[in-house]
Amino acid sequence: MKFQKNDKIAIVAPAGFIKNKESIKQAVELLKSWGFNVVLGRHLFAKHKHFAGTDKQRVDDFQSFLDDTTVKSIWCARGGYGSVRLIDKLNFNTFKKHPKYIIGYSDICVFHQVVFNLNIPSLHSFMPTSADTIQNAKNALTNFKNFLNGKEIRYTIPVNSYNKVGKAKGKIIGGNLSILQNLAGTKFGINGEKYILFIEEIGEYKYHIDRMLHSLKLHNYFANCIGLIVGGFTNIPKNDPLFGQSIEEIILDLTKEYNFPVCFDFPSGHITNNQPIIFGKEAVFEVNKNFVTLEYIKN
Repeated sequence: MKFQKNDKIAIVAPAGFIKNKESIKQAVELLKSWGFNVVLGRHLFAKHKHFAGTDKQRVDDFQSFLDDTTVKSIWCARGGYGSVRLIDKLNFNTFKKHPKYIIGYSDICVFHQVVFNLNIPSLHSFMPTSADTIQNAKNALTNFKNFLNGKEIRYTIPVNSYNKVGKAKGKIIGGNLSILQNLAGTKFGINGEKYILFIEEIGEYKYHIDRMLHSLKLHNYFANCIGLIVGGFTNIPKNDPLFGQSIEEIILDLTKEYNFPVCFDFPSGHITNNQPIIFGKEAVFEVNKNFVTLEYIKN
């Protein structure tokens, strides 16, 4: 699954409707400036209540690109909510024979879990409507371009005093905590063992976060985990009364019985500097006292 000049990248909206059409125009111009061709979903700018068109319209758009063997990647325009309404209506048979990268984050993590279970990699990354990232986070944009150009992506980040040292080798999967909890226990949840789990969240109370993490634990997500990467936990409202623990303390207390490395403040999630993470590709994740590294094993 390597990109070449003039490869076709599709932009589709499987969840919320597009509020700013200009952001799509900017994303198209960006991809074209890098030498790629762009095709847009037929119903990309549709609106039906909260969604980018009816469920059927969004399924039709997504299915058409899953089945189109000339399309090399599907870049989801935005998240919000809606992907879970489509997932049991999509057919991945052609996609399995002709795999392509599905790109996005937040609500798009529904699709990441599905293709991970098919042993096909995908990219957790900012989306066309993430104008703040495209305009302000040059480092994230550079790594996104490097990914499309087949160049190495490697991260070295500062330590957090709550980190738990260790080293793990395996495939990364995960994403938005609410989406992970939503699919846990279903046939679309994460299957298998020996994965490195990535989690991030926005706008949830700490007791919500604690509850979702306990749900994942009850579904053995941490028993099957060999490393935990914690991204941005942003816009967390205050509990009344106060919950009494930080996000770091909640996570460490819940996973204290497991002997895997944990890092906090990884630069990915609902943040401006939303760095891309390749899901489903072998990686080496190391947490030590001086720094944290994440690098992918070359094929």
